[in-house]
Amino acid sequence: MPLGEKAGFEKSQSRYCGVETEFNDDFPQLLNFNLSTGSFDFVVAPLMNPTYRPSLLEKDGVLPFAASDLVLSPSQWSSHVVGKISSWIDLDSEDEALRMDSETTLKQEIAWANHLSVQACILPPPKGASCANYARCVNQILQGLNNMQLWLRIPLVKTDDDAMDANSTSFIDSWELWNSFRLLCEHHGQLSIALDILSSLPSVNSLGRWFGETVAAAIINTDSFLTNGRGYPCLSKRHQKLITGFFNHSIQIVISGKPAHSIPRPSSDLAANNFDNNGESPQRHSLRPYLDYVGFLFQRMDPLPEQERFELGYRDFLQSPLQPLMDNLEAQTYETFERDSMKYIQYQRAISKALLDRVPDDKASATTVLMVVGAGRGPLVRASLQAAEETGRKLKIYAVEKNPNAVVTLHSLVKLEGWEDIVTIISCDMRFWDAPEKADILVSELLGSFGDNELSPECLDGAQRFLKQDGISIPSSYTSFIQPLTAAKLYNDVKSHKDLVHFETAYVVKMHNIARLTPSQPVFTFTHPDYSNKKSNQRYKRLQFEIPSDTGSAMVHGFAGYFDAELYKDVHLGIEPSMATPNMFSWFAIFFPLRTPVCVKPGSPLEVHFWRCCGSSKVWYEWCVASPNSSAIHNSNGRSYWVGL
Repeated sequence: MPLGEKAGFEKSQSRYCGVETEFNDDFPQLLNFNLSTGSFDFVVAPLMNPTYRPSLLEKDGVLPFAASDLVLSPSQWSSHVVGKISSWIDLDSEDEALRMDSETTLKQEIAWANHLSVQACILPPPKGASCANYARCVNQILQGLNNMQLWLRIPLVKTDDDAMDANSTSFIDSWELWNSFRLLCEHHGQLSIALDILSSLPSVNSLGRWFGETVAAAIINTDSFLTNGRGYPCLSKRHQKLITGFFNHSIQIVISGKPAHSIPRPSSDLAANNFDNNGESPQRHSLRPYLDYVGFLFQRMDPLPEQERFELGYRDFLQSPLQPLMDNLEAQTYETFERDSMKYIQYQRAISKALLDRVPDDKASATTVLMVVGAGRGPLVRASLQAAEETGRKLKIYAVEKNPNAVVTLHSLVKLEGWEDIVTIISCDMRFWDAPEKADILVSELLGSFGDNELSPECLDGAQRFLKQDGISIPSSYTSFIQPLTAAKLYNDVKSHKDLVHFETAYVVKMHNIARLTPSQPVFTFTHPDYSNKKSNQRYKRLQFEIPSDTGSAMVHGFAGYFDAELYKDVHLGIEPSMATPNMFSWFAIFFPLRTPVCVKPGSPLEVHFWRCCGSSKVWYEWCVASPNSSAIHNSNGRSYWVGL
């Protein structure tokens, strides 16, 4: 039974909670008890008798699996069972017999699980820091798997930095164990993590890394629960926050262990009602109170806001950025952008302030020439006229748009609203239009997710010639930002294309399953109008990031790109996380992947280089990492990704 109904979580895997069980050769009874009596959604159960060792089995003997595939229906196996590989296996043991038995058993159990079509199998954690043979064997298995996932069990452990001694060998960070294993398995997309949540938790920064990794499940032992005033299990505030984070990232919870709480018995009247017709007390699942508490935490969450629900389908989905100069936008794209009321509220505020500064009250009857360049279907025209009405100023508007399809809609809008005497529609590329007069105010919405990546600088350079010398550009400036990310899902999605081009392309992404490792830093800034003599839109920036020491080591899969724009004076618009405009959805972040992810150790700076390059027919970005180790320069000469002029 799912943990509950919650708006925005209808399709989330985190609605389902499992229970870890011991070996039981009566699988139907095991499933019935835990699902019907316990109300869990699935079981994590051993598929083979734990006493089995291949070297002790007679030749041609029957393997001691828990049950025939016929005892459950195929849908029960696939929906309600996660296989648990025998915990005794040790493929890196010095004992050759144990090592050989372990490899044979691992392959037999996974082959059987694959035959049953279970959704996943949990692999036991590596027994030591060296896990090369274990990883080799798992990697071999992964090459032949169909759709089944393998979840490597990893304890959530990291000793405090204060306890860290340069000469000490006791420093433990279980992320290092996971990282070593997944590198040996070549970042395979079907290898995920089952995190064992213990009673003590590492720092917030250290925990944050895991949200960018491929965590499928979080296993909470009953020992990690505290006891509330009524004797029932509960979790610490930090554990509660972590579990909520898991819910938000579609990570399933699994309850493990034996009951550690003496739950108060119900009153005699209540107990009497709990007896069946034969006078026998039905068996109550001993871990049900733990499930109830997890369900309480799920129900207590706020439902996703409408905007977040709208964006659910875009989470961690790679999209190619728009090419607004090369391609004409479709009606559906315009429709999406025009729904973003917050963006146009900000534009209206900026235009109102500019009009008040430009035209004093005693000259309010004077007409201000305003040009909307890249007018689309008219939302900025409407915002400009609303600003004029709000401030009591008169406008003459030129709406310049190169897309002939959008111009049709613009003409219809102007006629419908009765703006014919105020708005003149120009069907032309702003770079090649000869304006009949100079503008007081130039308004545009040419910004991309990275600020300049949809060629706003080149377009406004072309339009600047019909702005008065003291004229106002809205926006007046914009700055791009980058931020190192752990983003295993995005990296695996890029890697699945198996070519260089996709690793050298920047993607627009509604980022969700990521870990932001440090605050972002500014990259390129453009100011309008720009009357400098040696004007160039080429840019180069070297950046150095320091990952907080308590984070531990982290894997950088690429960089998130954002922008922040100054529309006019103190009116801003942007998506940089620390100062993002609230309730705005026109832009998702941009993702610059790395062909080879970079592991950054604590205290080791991450040095990054970014270039904006301009040619006669295209603009493109190049990027690389120079420290702690050098990467290739990505997208050299715009060979894979560019924006056409």
